[in-house]
Amino acid sequence: MVDALTLQLSNIWRNFAMPGLSSLAIPLVLFCIIVMMVIPLPPILLDLFFTANIALSLIIVMICISALKPLDFSSFPTVILFATLLRLALNVASTRVVLVDGHTGPDAAGNVIEAFGEFIIAGNYLIGIIVFSILMIINFVVVTKGAGRVSEVTARFTLDAMPGKQMAIDADLNAGILTKEEAKARRAEVAAESEFYGSMDGASKFVKGDVIAGLIILMINLVGGLIIGTAFHDMSFSDAAQTYVLLTIGDGLVAQIPSLLLATATAIIVTRVSADTKMHSQLTTQMGHFQPLAVTSGVLLILGLIPGMPNMMFLLLAAVSGSLAYYSFKNNNKVAEEPEISEEEARAARETAELSWDDVPKLDVIGLEVGYALIPLIDKEQGGNLMQRIKGVRKKLSHELGFLVQTVHIRDNLDLSPNQYRININGVVRGQGELMPGRELAINPGVTHGTLSGKETRDPAFGLEATWIDVSQKEYAQTLGFTVVDASTTLATHLNKILQENAKDLLGHDEAQQLLDQLASSAPKLVESLVPKKISLGVFTAVLQNLLDEGVPIRNMKGIVEVLSHHADKTQDPDQLTSAVRPSLGRMIVQSLAEIGEDMSVMTLEPDLEQLLHTILQQGAENGENLEPNLAEQLLTNLYHASEDLVEQGIQPVLIVSPSIRPWVAKFVRHRVPGLAVLGFNEIPDEQGIKVVRTIERKGAEQLPNE
Repeated sequence: MVDALTLQLSNIWRNFAMPGLSSLAIPLVLFCIIVMMVIPLPPILLDLFFTANIALSLIIVMICISALKPLDFSSFPTVILFATLLRLALNVASTRVVLVDGHTGPDAAGNVIEAFGEFIIAGNYLIGIIVFSILMIINFVVVTKGAGRVSEVTARFTLDAMPGKQMAIDADLNAGILTKEEAKARRAEVAAESEFYGSMDGASKFVKGDVIAGLIILMINLVGGLIIGTAFHDMSFSDAAQTYVLLTIGDGLVAQIPSLLLATATAIIVTRVSADTKMHSQLTTQMGHFQPLAVTSGVLLILGLIPGMPNMMFLLLAAVSGSLAYYSFKNNNKVAEEPEISEEEARAARETAELSWDDVPKLDVIGLEVGYALIPLIDKEQGGNLMQRIKGVRKKLSHELGFLVQTVHIRDNLDLSPNQYRININGVVRGQGELMPGRELAINPGVTHGTLSGKETRDPAFGLEATWIDVSQKEYAQTLGFTVVDASTTLATHLNKILQENAKDLLGHDEAQQLLDQLASSAPKLVESLVPKKISLGVFTAVLQNLLDEGVPIRNMKGIVEVLSHHADKTQDPDQLTSAVRPSLGRMIVQSLAEIGEDMSVMTLEPDLEQLLHTILQQGAENGENLEPNLAEQLLTNLYHASEDLVEQGIQPVLIVSPSIRPWVAKFVRHRVPGLAVLGFNEIPDEQGIKVVRTIERKGAEQLPNE
């Protein structure tokens, strides 16, 4: 039977704790508060509610004391509101009982009010009124007023400091100190902190108003009770005073003790400083230092030895302070004497500890490692502006490429030489160089009118001849035709080039999904019809990566998705879908290769050569397996020298071929003929004029230079 009863009670508790029912808790509390104000309560319920009110106030105070930081009790302003309403509802209910049934005796409003009244009054009405008044003064003038002032000032300072905190978070995010998730959590914490202190500023007014309301209710009960007792119940003035003063003081005291506790809790929470330890630990650490305790013990000892003083009390407190000082001194020495763990022991402890996912380092998409001599370029306090330059590079590339370039995570690497740096993409070194902080890099653009004295080197971004010169030589170097940049600009330029060349590796599934989410805000049906109904997110990402790998921006996301929606029913191959998308982006592609309104200078393949490549690719399953090595070498050699000639003439080298062989030719020449753009005939807009400046033949070229 006991087991059955236990099971039934547990089922009732589970049903009550269901989310659907627990959400009714707050409305039920409000309903009960309103009922207490309207419907008379029997004395036994008043005893229960007054006791529960005191217990609730004690719980709130203990929560405030044990909180590590104010935001740990973020619901405190709302709790203050409900606790104040509950206490006022009890005042209304008890006032009704006191005035209606007070003539029947001191226990008319319950045993709690009677006990508190008799304890304070102690047989003398005047003493009861004076003690209660002192309690009101302490609550209103000292605790409540002070807590309200602290809340007001803290709210103002918190709101004023909010922009600075947000800027600090953005700076840490750009520097790679914080991840996106950590920065988001920090921003949410800053916003919650400002909202909390703003709410506390208003909630402190509830506490202040509660104290004033308690004083007014006390006066009403006193005057009303004397009038009702003498006029309606034929009581003498002394009997009425005896009864109603006891009930009024007891009622007020039962209400003001929770009010004082709540005001104290408010003062504790608004004066609480965020820390990693609880309040009692902070007090023990900050107030338990042996030196002030020892000095206090000495002063009390001197006072205890003076004739005429209460020697016993002073000597007793001197002994207590001295004991605490000795205990604190022993603890500090014990901590100082604890042996330090050797490196071998620490290593052994790490080896015996169980591995976890925290031991696996996270791979940064974009990483920058610097030697210790380059740290001043990063540190703003030392005048470094590299962080701002990197942010500018990210902003520029994000605009050009069409997606948000990830944060560059910077860290020092003692394995590098002091002036060396490395640029990593997905953990792989893609570029490195050396800088000389405090000097300028004079780059030779090809035509100069003199030489410079300094340390000769090469521009890390483009490999041009350069010289590290003193800052005082900057203007002189510029007059000679050199391009002069500082160390931060040199690194930022190199980073910009590396990120452009590896844009494909910067775009992953998450970034592709974010691009779709952005487009969905303006064209939801278009996005909904493509992913994942027609193609998967992986295929969509691969198409975007192919475009970036070929140097095509993906800013026109709507046009890309429209073309993919049209061709996705025919094929799921990313390369074929990429070839289908490129013609729709033809104007954007050509815009970066030719001046507006001018014919575009292009190269073409000899018709027989193009037909031969077409046949070979068809026979080799579109991958060129049947292409003879001699033919491949001849083709690359001719394209290389033709491109070099056009570059020397100031012309962007562009090769136009048939759409069927364009993907293979573009991949074939990408790393062997740098700077050569390969377009299909169908990618040239109708209004764009072209001018054939070179025809690539099969034979008659010298060998490529050794790489």
